[in-house]
Amino acid sequence: MRRFRHLTIITLLGMIGFGAPTLAQEVAPGANIDSLLAYAKSRNPEFAAMQAEADASAERVVPAGALPDPKLRTELRDITRFGEQSATLEPSRVGSTRYLLMQDIPWYGKRDLKREIAELEADGAKGRALGVWADIAGRIKVNFSQLYYLRENERLTREILDLMRRLEKVAQVRYAGGLAAQQDVIRAQVEQTNMRNELIALESEQQYQRARLNALLSRPTTAQLAEPSQLRKLPAPAMLDFTKLEERVRAKNPQLFADESKIKAAEKTRDLTYKNRYPDFTLGVSPIQYQSAVKEWELMLELNIPLQQASRRAQERESESMLIAARARKELTVNQVTALLAESLAGLEAARRTENLLAGSLIPQSELTFQAALAGYETGKVDFATLLDAQRQIRQAKQNQFKAQVDAQVRLAEIERLLGEEL
Repeated sequence: MRRFRHLTIITLLGMIGFGAPTLAQEVAPGANIDSLLAYAKSRNPEFAAMQAEADASAERVVPAGALPDPKLRTELRDITRFGEQSATLEPSRVGSTRYLLMQDIPWYGKRDLKREIAELEADGAKGRALGVWADIAGRIKVNFSQLYYLRENERLTREILDLMRRLEKVAQVRYAGGLAAQQDVIRAQVEQTNMRNELIALESEQQYQRARLNALLSRPTTAQLAEPSQLRKLPAPAMLDFTKLEERVRAKNPQLFADESKIKAAEKTRDLTYKNRYPDFTLGVSPIQYQSAVKEWELMLELNIPLQQASRRAQERESESMLIAARARKELTVNQVTALLAESLAGLEAARRTENLLAGSLIPQSELTFQAALAGYETGKVDFATLLDAQRQIRQAKQNQFKAQVDAQVRLAEIERLLGEEL
């Protein structure tokens, strides 16, 4: 019995050991948009590269405002002692040895301006990284919505295909009873063939969308993705006020943030260029050694003379032009962003109204029309073509409903991309 218990324990431990990797397997993302965004944010190489560049820009701030490294110069004077000895490099045997320690010092305020320029450039790099992530997140949201549309369209097509099989049986029964033409059965079969072809196209399109999603997630293109379960809930109409959203976009849009940083950096660069009218200094201290003792000390002051005025004026004009260009780019970005915001809001509202109209009116009406046509066909009051038209109306209405839902999600994704954050 003791041996049996030992074998049982070992067996259980083995089962747990073999089962552990299965339990630890990563759950495939894709069931909802949050799982895809969380996966992409930690793995997308484009965003990782931009983050690394932003981190690198932040590390340039300290060196930009630091003093240059000091310089040390050593001069061996009269290494032959007026010809009394052979040439030597020993400081205690030459005529004298001069040591010069020098430190370059920029004009007052230049170091602060360089540090501020580096900080603003780091802010711009951070804004560009946020803009890249907003773009990636927007593409993920759009692809997820399109995959959801294809999935729901496939589900609807399979439901209609099953319905057509039942209608084919109805047509066969009526044909066997001499109440309908054989053409009705053939038309039902042709309709089923067309739907099977559509299913093939839908499956192919879904594979394409999954490959695009996996590329954004930095996964193999054939990696498994969970089936999309549901779309995100649309925000309340009160949250879609253009004036309020425009203020948020102006304050938080990553591209505008980067453009504003460029403007401020251009202003600081212009100020630095004007400060180049003033000289930079070099201070030095120099002990002089005779034999083995230091007997003299010297102080040194050196400065550059800004005589090349034509060159400096050209640099100043360049900095002014770069500032004008930066301001113009931001103005262009503001116009583009606000136009896209207005367009997206209008599109979202239209998609919402269309979906409500379809769900509340057209789909119920189409279903009633189909039921009436089916009852009429079974009693011989309507032909099979009328029944097919009623079925197609239901399918078209439901497809339009899915499309309106996806259009609303695409518009929402564009608004959030402009905001640089979730709405």
